[in-house]
Amino acid sequence: MLAFARKLHRRILQEEGKYTDEGHERWPVCRVGLTSNTGMRDFNRSILEYYGHPGRFRGTAADFGYRALDSVLSAETELLIVDDLHFLKWRNKNGIEVSNHFKYIANEFPVTLLLIGVGLEKRGLFSEGEDYEDAILAQTGRRTTRLGMAPFTIDSEKGRADWRNTLLAIEERVVLADKHPGMIADELSDYLFARSTGHIGSLMTLINRGCQRAVRTGVERLDKKLLNQVKNDSASEQARGSCSRRSTPAGWSAGQEAGPRERAPHPGHPRPPAARGKHRQLA
Repeated sequence: MLAFARKLHRRILQEEGKYTDEGHERWPVCRVGLTSNTGMRDFNRSILEYYGHPGRFRGTAADFGYRALDSVLSAETELLIVDDLHFLKWRNKNGIEVSNHFKYIANEFPVTLLLIGVGLEKRGLFSEGEDYEDAILAQTGRRTTRLGMAPFTIDSEKGRADWRNTLLAIEERVVLADKHPGMIADELSDYLFARSTGHIGSLMTLINRGCQRAVRTGVERLDKKLLNQVKNDSASEQARGSCSRRSTPAGWSAGQEAGPRERAPHPGHPRPPAARGKHRQLA
């Protein structure tokens, strides 16, 4: 989301300039986060806080709403990102207020709303329901196009290619003195999939912590020996342990890692030979 927002922000500034025709700073993107206690007044105030509006400290929810609309219009904002939507308790008073406010924003603000959260369907964002409160929440669902964010998989050619392209993009951005081409995308492809189970958050956590350790220890490169000393998030470590118990043949040492059955082919290179037995164990 942040990468997309940054790219959009820079593209619009490059095309239309840093200032609007009226002389205001152009801010193409606005991002606000929610908490479980966020009400309509807090939400509007968060928008004003993002813009640094001088009237963000005092006023009613309606006052903050008008000022937020004025800020969006003045800065010619085109994208409004609402992050951590899963924190909102939809069934209480604040949840109903903010849901109604989303409808108001969709109708009155000349912006595209990008709502981000985990498990939104289970929390009732898209449900119709039978009572009045459910009908109110369904207004948000009716105006929302759902986009999923699934983990990487390696059970298809496209999935393997996507995984390799992601590792190549990460490798380009890693800054270590002893980095070399293929350090991540070739040498650590299977290992990183086994450690992250295909989830981008777990992958980036492992890479970031590995780079920090590489700098602190003076190794200045990433390899299995170094990454074996790095703990990842609890969810990935638990999934990794479960996967190892299901797929590790008898006689394996604890240090050996399971990985994908094949590595995605590099463009312009012949397809690598089929992976050996230990990789075939990971299904």
